[in-house]
Amino acid sequence: MGNRFTEKELCIVCCAKYCSNCVRRAMGAMPEGRKCQTCIGFGIAEDNRKSLGKCSRMLKRVLTDSELKQVMQAEISCKVNQLPSRLIAVNGKGLDEEELYMLQTCPNPPKKLKPGEYWYDKVAGYWGKVGEKPCQIISPHMNIGGNIKKEASNGDSGIFINNREITKSELTMLKMVGVQCEGKPHFWVNSDGSYQEEGQNRIMGNIWSKKRARIACVVFSLPAPPTSSAVEPNDEPVYEHKMLNKLLLIGEEKCGATTIYKQARSLYKVPFPEDERERIKVIIQTNLYGYLAMVLEAHEEEMNNTGGDESSAKTVSTISPRLKHFSDWLLKEKEEGNLKIFPASSRENAQTVAELWRVPAIQATYKRLRDTLPRNAVYFLGRILEISRAEYNPSEMDILQAEGISSIEGLSCVEFSFPSTAQEDSLEIDYQHDPEMKYQLIRLKPRCLRENWKLLEMFEDADLVIFCVSLTDYGEYIEDADGVLVNKMIANKQLFESMVNHPILAGKRFLLVLTKFDLLEEKIEEVPLRTCEWFEDFNPLISQNQTSRHNPPMAQRAFHYIGYQFKRLYDSLVEPFSMRGGGRSFRPKLFVSQVSLESDTVDNALRYAREILKWHVEETSMFQEMSTTSIEASLSS
Repeated sequence: MGNRFTEKELCIVCCAKYCSNCVRRAMGAMPEGRKCQTCIGFGIAEDNRKSLGKCSRMLKRVLTDSELKQVMQAEISCKVNQLPSRLIAVNGKGLDEEELYMLQTCPNPPKKLKPGEYWYDKVAGYWGKVGEKPCQIISPHMNIGGNIKKEASNGDSGIFINNREITKSELTMLKMVGVQCEGKPHFWVNSDGSYQEEGQNRIMGNIWSKKRARIACVVFSLPAPPTSSAVEPNDEPVYEHKMLNKLLLIGEEKCGATTIYKQARSLYKVPFPEDERERIKVIIQTNLYGYLAMVLEAHEEEMNNTGGDESSAKTVSTISPRLKHFSDWLLKEKEEGNLKIFPASSRENAQTVAELWRVPAIQATYKRLRDTLPRNAVYFLGRILEISRAEYNPSEMDILQAEGISSIEGLSCVEFSFPSTAQEDSLEIDYQHDPEMKYQLIRLKPRCLRENWKLLEMFEDADLVIFCVSLTDYGEYIEDADGVLVNKMIANKQLFESMVNHPILAGKRFLLVLTKFDLLEEKIEEVPLRTCEWFEDFNPLISQNQTSRHNPPMAQRAFHYIGYQFKRLYDSLVEPFSMRGGGRSFRPKLFVSQVSLESDTVDNALRYAREILKWHVEETSMFQEMSTTSIEASLSS
């Protein structure tokens, strides 16, 4: 049998080991593969299934090429060596031999099938282990196993496909390819990717008709169908015929893009669904406890600074031990980053919060601190008694003012139409916008891009990029990927360059939206614009006559200057479009708009985006017409 260092061949049934000198004597002609002669007729050990048909180096030396090929073929095809059907359960039901044979010989069978429990969507072909997300799309319409259960993949998204609750990663993928999932619909998805809502006899679109669907599957480790079963690229989904313009909204953290997204929902009557509003409620209440902690910290610092002052001692005594205990607990949890525990117990804490807020000493601290607090903190603390209650329901203004509202995976999407205005209705019909035209505003957080720039490939069909920059960023600093402090306006500049230079966005129109103009009016009086090295040549002429119409406010000058700097940068990054024949060329331009917290400024900016798209269509048409005319002229001369 050789020593322990001798290379040996393993019996795939009993796992006995044989060296090259005795393997032929022990296994004979190997009619069922590498088995002892006494093991012929018995099923193999499941641990050895992965080695079926894979010969060892030793066996290559012992057998001739033709013998080796014959043994390996027998080992793979021998009926007794096949996976026992009793070890495979599909949709809660064990398979019989016919069902297992059907599963293994279908055009697109499961890969590396092992004993275990699986779920199978017989309509769409999704396949996976019980309790896990799908791992493959196999051949559909096979009558095997039982009926799929709604909890088959342990989904918790509230969205159903063919009676199965899907996972959150599947939900994110659907949103990325434009499937509207608000209201927790139940979808019926066919094997070709076409889908419709249950009970509706209308195809809404096709999941696999866009390149970004397959990219999304790669990003979230989800299966995609084989190329042969995918929808041909020329097949457009039905919903595309409704005319949909896609606006990609992007910008650095706290640039105002999320506020624009929330304003769009409010302006165009697309409210957040109930489950999203509940999540927003938790975020608002969590933030509220954070704002309250700011006041309590300031109060505690005041008490420490006054030391043994009699008046301060008298003030402290007005806070009961019970409220002081709650205050200390809140500050401790804030320090440990556990503020999320408070909204869950709002029913128990609401009365305590109300009592603490009414304490004169706390109110006195708040009044002294108010002018230094963030605006949204002042807004929510002004309604602390209402918001801290368990029955609280966020208003539209609350949602607009709230910080930290962003969707899973940093992607938000809303589809809307512009309501017509009296001014638009008065225009001639040729100048009016199509009332059936729909717009999809897609908010993508830059953090997601920096982690995976391939995500941008999902938005190759975006019609316009809305790039948001906060006008107050020139005086703020953030850490870059290497932990180095960098001026936030410089970070905006770098992100803008990356977006404009990205090949996926080549030829796209860009709208620069400069936000927080109202805050710039306050900040520029204290922090000069030249704080940012990019703006060091900002040196406006100031007239002696302050009331002169030729002497606009400093904030207005700064706005125009920042817009001009981005326009210069954009011009340096893009190449002009050359026209064949006539030698003419067109250089794309960067459009600029201004936004503040008022909803009408957001409406104006989004309507401006609509105009840009219309100009782009007309410009392209004119470009093509002039190009054709030039070519015809050159041919006739």
